[in-house]
Amino acid sequence: MAGTDYDQEIKALQATMFTIEQVLDIGEMRKEIADLGEQVAAPDLWDDQANATRVTGRLSALQGEVDRFEGLAARIEDLAIMVELGQEEGDAEALADAERELARIKKSVEVLEVRTLLNGEYDAREALISIRAGAGGVDAADFAETLMRMYVRWAEQHKYPVEVYETSYAEEAGLKSATFAVHAPYAYGTLSVEAGTHRLVRISPFDNQGRRQTSFAAVEVVPVLEQTDEIDVPDEEIRVDVYRSGGPGGQSVNTTDSAVRLTHIPTGTVVSCQNEKSQLQNKASAMVVLKAKLLALKKAEEKAHLDGLRGDVQASWGDQMRNYVLNPYQVVKDLRTGYEVGNPTAVFDGDLDGFLEAGIRWRRGADQAESN
Repeated sequence: MAGTDYDQEIKALQATMFTIEQVLDIGEMRKEIADLGEQVAAPDLWDDQANATRVTGRLSALQGEVDRFEGLAARIEDLAIMVELGQEEGDAEALADAERELARIKKSVEVLEVRTLLNGEYDAREALISIRAGAGGVDAADFAETLMRMYVRWAEQHKYPVEVYETSYAEEAGLKSATFAVHAPYAYGTLSVEAGTHRLVRISPFDNQGRRQTSFAAVEVVPVLEQTDEIDVPDEEIRVDVYRSGGPGGQSVNTTDSAVRLTHIPTGTVVSCQNEKSQLQNKASAMVVLKAKLLALKKAEEKAHLDGLRGDVQASWGDQMRNYVLNPYQVVKDLRTGYEVGNPTAVFDGDLDGFLEAGIRWRRGADQAESN
């Protein structure tokens, strides 16, 4: 960038960061961090393990958000000093380093700025993700497991805690279904653009003739409820089934009927939880998932479009929102935004930020077009 106006570029970055700070309410995050810190310091915190896990997870996620903002702001200040010293000393190498750092910072600020577009009713919430194998047999089950790993890796890269509620293994390989939570601020707003049908095209590792196979998996994303949310589920509307948890290939995880399946009779909504050893704990966790799904259903019905919160989850031909092609060429392409990457391996390893950013911007544009 020959002739770069560093002063103008840095002032623009600082102005954007100020806007981000106001929209995300970093000050309020710091207050909540202080409050959670006091709760963590309480000697009786772990008397209630579920609450302790929630408090420590929320504290870690919030601290990570603030650290990311403050770290980026500090990099901008350091850049200003680097430029000033480089210009005073006529150090061409230092200014070249400054140009490269400016480009990296602009990209980081752009990614953080996307967060300001998440202003929906539930966007600031944590997320519950359900993945279900669709058409494609064992390849679909294997694909469902790959997608779960992809989202877990993405969360790990951002230091977001993940809590697995249920995994139902397929007989030969992979998963029939899975439900897990990502405990981070704005996780729902960020990941909700992943809701829909995902399509994989590859040479099947399960086909001894080496034929190309197309398979599908459905992803559903709903917001985690808070105590202030009103969603009443009478006991008589719920059927409770208990069973033994199972692992890959039907292997027994424990020898008691600790896993719980809840069926909401009026809507037919079914959720399961087998992550805990206690039946009571599994039932409590399953109720968290059930209420979240019922709230999503309620809000979607009120707005007269199910896709608003749940996404398209048919998991079959003709309704996919993203293609993962491994043969005859390699590309991952989002059919809504047009965003694509030629490295599926990186995507399956959790490199999703580009798809998430494009999806959030696409949704914002679609919402604005609908309101005009």
